[in-house]
Amino acid sequence: MAERNVRVRFAPSPTGALHIGGVRTALYNYLFARQHGGKLIFRIEDTDSNRFVPGAEEYILDSFDWLGIKYDEGVSFGGEHGPYRQSERRDIYKKYVNQLLEAGKAYIAFDTPEELDAKRKEIENFQYDAHTRLQMRNSLTMSKEEVESLIEDGQQYVVRFKIEPGEEVHVNDMIRGDVCIKTD
Repeated sequence: MAERNVRVRFAPSPTGALHIGGVRTALYNYLFARQHGGKLIFRIEDTDSNRFVPGAEEYILDSFDWLGIKYDEGVSFGGEHGPYRQSERRDIYKKYVNQLLEAGKAYIAFDTPEELDAKRKEIENFQYDAHTRLQMRNSLTMSKEEVESLIEDGQQYVVRFKIEPGEEVHVNDMIRGDVCIKTD
């Protein structure tokens, strides 16, 4: 296996006080980074604006300071791989999302939570898959003009990976080795 620099991160959402599970994860990552001469990165997952709690980020940072867990880079620490606040990385992600859309590896979905709940009630064991996505409002079932019009009108949407059924995806995982995932 090729020698690689260890980089691990802890990325809480600023939605309230830090809980013990988060502390445990951060501690494991801290110890792993130190054992391997690596870096510990502090990132903030602040994209859930509905659950954002003012002051939570500062509370989390103060908690780690009190615990003696020191970060090498991240929010409030800087570093060469920033920005470390997810909301500030949107332009970076947008570039790659557009590449996926243009390559046909992703699609735009306008499904509302209410529409998805209705499908869950209508279809026992509902799963959003290659079959059911063709029954929903998305760029696979709508014209390009309809999609562009909805986006221009400010309609909320998500971008979903387009996974084709009947295929196998092989991944060479550094821990588990060759992993085969069936897309059905």
